[in-house]
Amino acid sequence: MNKKMFQKNLIKNAIWEAFIKLHPKYQIRNPVMFITEVGALLSTVAVLVNTLHRQFSGFELQIAIWLWFTVLFANFAEAIAEGRGKAQAESLRKSKTNTMARKQLVGGGEEIMNALNLKKGDVVACSTGETIPGDGEVIEGIATVDESAITGESAPVIRESGGDRSAVTGGTKVISDQILIRITAEPGSSFMDRMISLVEGAKRSKTPNEISLSILLSGLTIIFLLAVVTLKFFADYSSQSSGQDLTQIITVPVLISLLVCLIPTTIGGLLSAIGISGMDRLIQKNVVAMSGRAVEAAGDIDILLLDKTGTITLGNRMASEFVPALGVEPQYLAKISQWASLRDETPEGRSIVVLAKEKFGLRTQTQSSKETEFIPFSAQTRMSGINQGQNIIRKGTLDAIKNHVESLGGTLPDDVEREAQSIAKKGGTPLVVCEQSRVLGVIYLKDIVKGGICERFAQLRKMGIKTVMITGDNPLTAAAIAAEAGVDDFMAQATPETKLKRIREEQAKGYLVAMTGDGTNDAPALAQADVGVAMNTGTQAAREAGNMIDLDSNPTKLIEIVETGKQILMTRGSLTTFSVANDVAKYFAIIPALFISLYARGSEPGPLNAINVMKLHSSQSAILSAVIFNALIIILLMPLAIKGVSYRALGASALLSRNLFIYGLGGIIVPFIGIKAIDLFIVFIGAV
Repeated sequence: MNKKMFQKNLIKNAIWEAFIKLHPKYQIRNPVMFITEVGALLSTVAVLVNTLHRQFSGFELQIAIWLWFTVLFANFAEAIAEGRGKAQAESLRKSKTNTMARKQLVGGGEEIMNALNLKKGDVVACSTGETIPGDGEVIEGIATVDESAITGESAPVIRESGGDRSAVTGGTKVISDQILIRITAEPGSSFMDRMISLVEGAKRSKTPNEISLSILLSGLTIIFLLAVVTLKFFADYSSQSSGQDLTQIITVPVLISLLVCLIPTTIGGLLSAIGISGMDRLIQKNVVAMSGRAVEAAGDIDILLLDKTGTITLGNRMASEFVPALGVEPQYLAKISQWASLRDETPEGRSIVVLAKEKFGLRTQTQSSKETEFIPFSAQTRMSGINQGQNIIRKGTLDAIKNHVESLGGTLPDDVEREAQSIAKKGGTPLVVCEQSRVLGVIYLKDIVKGGICERFAQLRKMGIKTVMITGDNPLTAAAIAAEAGVDDFMAQATPETKLKRIREEQAKGYLVAMTGDGTNDAPALAQADVGVAMNTGTQAAREAGNMIDLDSNPTKLIEIVETGKQILMTRGSLTTFSVANDVAKYFAIIPALFISLYARGSEPGPLNAINVMKLHSSQSAILSAVIFNALIIILLMPLAIKGVSYRALGASALLSRNLFIYGLGGIIVPFIGIKAIDLFIVFIGAV
């Protein structure tokens, strides 16, 4: 995805869209800019009427032109933000191809058909080099898949049946091996289709914060509208009492200029661009947000719940060491362990076979036997292994192997039990191996904590976010992993019900809760959380439950999500502060200039000259300078609105002070400088 803010085609389309958005049906959604457009229209009519009466005023024509520019610049900013999303959507749309699918028939065989005709529940086969025809879950096999079409990353990923890495996305490509996929989405409602509609932003709804700010801005607009209307009556009264003619000064275009300059047009013109660009920035980070509400909620979260497996850790426990019992050779333990894992298709089982090969050069081909009966792992026995005639080999949990050995008349050695407990305390998983009634030792399975995650959690802590690891492991294992990862708290032996209960408890205390996960058992918690970030490598149920999807399946991405959410809130707050502050400066530019001659005596200026701190050339130059500045500041602040204010991990009071100092003080100073500079320029070129 192209991250450049301005591109030739993007600008060209945005200019055209800016004119289309002049239609009242678009403008009415933004009351501030709607009032500005009505003002521009009335000013234009006033100029035309005066021209017909041979009273043409170049000054009033310039006002009308700059008022139209104000509206167009606001429309342009919104169109740029929308255009970037539409460009990304077009890129995604191109990745959708007219794919053919190999649908598996119930009675055997397969049917070649267009992927668009697939229905939910159909089973398709995909082999090396074939494009996956639709969203689904792998129900058989394992394969490497190229997901660069949706993630932008060229590195292939593993997709396999029976785990939390079973979900596949239509439009991605199988690199090796073959898998059977059960389609889980109807045509037109796939993940790619939803991504396209989301990033286009056409149906983007306003967030609660945005609605609240819109109401505030509308209220300010109404107040200033009433104030400006009464100003005409004040001018008429003052004219009569002072015997001065103000009719050529207090005209309709001038009053409209005053209104437009005093209402918060700066934030009004940039408000939509800020919200749209927030979702756009997440897309650039390979995160799909289902709504702007979720993005903003991410900026306010207090507690983060993370599923351990696949989120904090790599997800697959890998064999890292063979620990033999007293009197047992390490190579013999490795050989028997490998035998017991030959038909174990779990990642753990395959890692045992690989470790035995790497450490001792053991080859599975020379150790298989036609007489061997392979015993798969089951939740009831918690063991797997082989039967070779009278020779019974098993590997499994400590308790399961202990019961099995004792049933054969043997005993579990104390050194093996101590080693298994030691491994558990380290956060690993011990698998005990036995041959007949003899216990041979322990296989150390280690759940690897993802690199750099401890530092990332430290950053979250600085943001004031509490991290809680959720896992189904026993408390000892959970405590060890939690300590290594650097989380603030953990929940051991967690079930879907306990995860849901914890989230509801925290929400009842007034906290906003975010949850990341990738498994089907995470789906209820993801749906309940204020921000539910599902890993794209996870199951279809998890992806549908979350209100955000991380295409890179990197749980540390949540920090970037939080920063983006905070950026939106800070950017909106900063530009609102700037907008209100520069209205103050424009007040000092226009009001004194309009009435500087009122109640004047002789050559002395009137009493309002006391607040004429800007010393502008004339009333006309003051009004025109303020109107020009009001239009240009929208376009000048557009890059900041789209890019967002830079975020720093500071406390709320520190952020408020920084915001007021930079954007509050800056909002007062910049207009004074800008309006004065424009005044000098237009006087120099003779525009007034």
